Amino acid sequence: MSLIVQKYGGTSVANVDRIKNVAARIKAFWQQGHKMVVVVSARSGVTNDLVARARALHPMPDEREMDMLLAVGEQETIALLSMALHAIGVPACSRTGAQAGIHTDSLHTRARIARITGGDIPARLDEGKVVIVAGFQGVSSESEITTLGRGGSDLTAIAVSAAIKADLCQIYTDVDGVYTADPRLVLNARKLTEISYEEMLELASSGSKVMQARSVEFAQKYNVPFEVRSSFNEKPGTLVKNNAKTMEEAVISGVALDRSQTRVTVGDIPDNAATTAAIFNALGEAGVSVDMIIKNLGANGRANLTFSVGTEQFPHAEKVIAAALREIGSGTVRASGEVAKLSIVGVGMISHPGVAGVLFNALASVGANCDLITTSEIKIAVAIAPEKADAAVRAVHEAFSLHTHR
Repeated sequence: MSLIVQKYGGTSVANVDRIKNVAARIKAFWQQGHKMVVVVSARSGVTNDLVARARALHPMPDEREMDMLLAVGEQETIALLSMALHAIGVPACSRTGAQAGIHTDSLHTRARIARITGGDIPARLDEGKVVIVAGFQGVSSESEITTLGRGGSDLTAIAVSAAIKADLCQIYTDVDGVYTADPRLVLNARKLTEISYEEMLELASSGSKVMQARSVEFAQKYNVPFEVRSSFNEKPGTLVKNNAKTMEEAVISGVALDRSQTRVTVGDIPDNAATTAAIFNALGEAGVSVDMIIKNLGANGRANLTFSVGTEQFPHAEKVIAAALREIGSGTVRASGEVAKLSIVGVGMISHPGVAGVLFNALASVGANCDLITTSEIKIAVAIAPEKADAAVRAVHEAFSLHTHR
């Protein structure tokens, strides 16, 4: 008998039949004597529908009201899943993020978890009940509903696992693990049995849609091993943990692609560290993540900055930068084109020279030029033209023989 936290994504609970399937899976674990906490997302499409309705009423909805609205999606799911469990003889109770003791800061639509008390989850587990927790949401110190941003339900599951010291955390989704590349793009991509937190974090931050980077970062910080697996079959998934046994068997673990990046150019700014700091401090305080930064020197003590942000963040980033430039007293900001970010990830890079050469040869073979590059000890990321992205991923995957590793 163990304490298990399971998380089910929106596609897993998309309709009544799928909710019944999830309930049956939970019952099987519960009947084995396990204590069960289940975190769920809003049903597939519900959040997007709510956002569309809000924007039909106001082009820039108030963020506090958006949190009030978007929290509805998960609350629908927890109630429906609890009802489905009751119908098959499993005692269950639903809990909102606030009831589960998920306390956050006050930043609406992208709140960060401050602490988790667990609420009455332990007491309900001791009664033999399955506790169904709404993912993606929490409560601020002002008792306001907050939401955690994209990937918030995964983060909820991992944070709850850490708080209640779960024996196992399983992230159920519509894919059956972590692959060397998107299997819809690369037909011979292979599923990894294990992957390290470091590699998974880089893949997540580079565009892999399996997990959001925040969730992996939290898991690494609190040493919460978790398994990514499919809710539509019983196949083993991919275990994400410290010191994955296969870490050093391959130079590269995977290639990721993020199609939703916008290149931003901030021009005609004073060439000094204080100006650069003012711009990036403003973006950081506004919760805007930037990547792939290049600084170009101009004439007469002026400079230009070029970097990428998520396309959906650009309107917000543009406002923040414009305000910072008014304080600085000069400068312009504009979007200078959509880019796709292709990243290769692997701890083997540290001890294997020539990785960059293989990457750029592969890109050259399909005519994919790059003008923004960023590196770490275990990652190289490049910005390329979106129309070259698919061919580039396949070429890079082939060049590193990822279909044969592990």
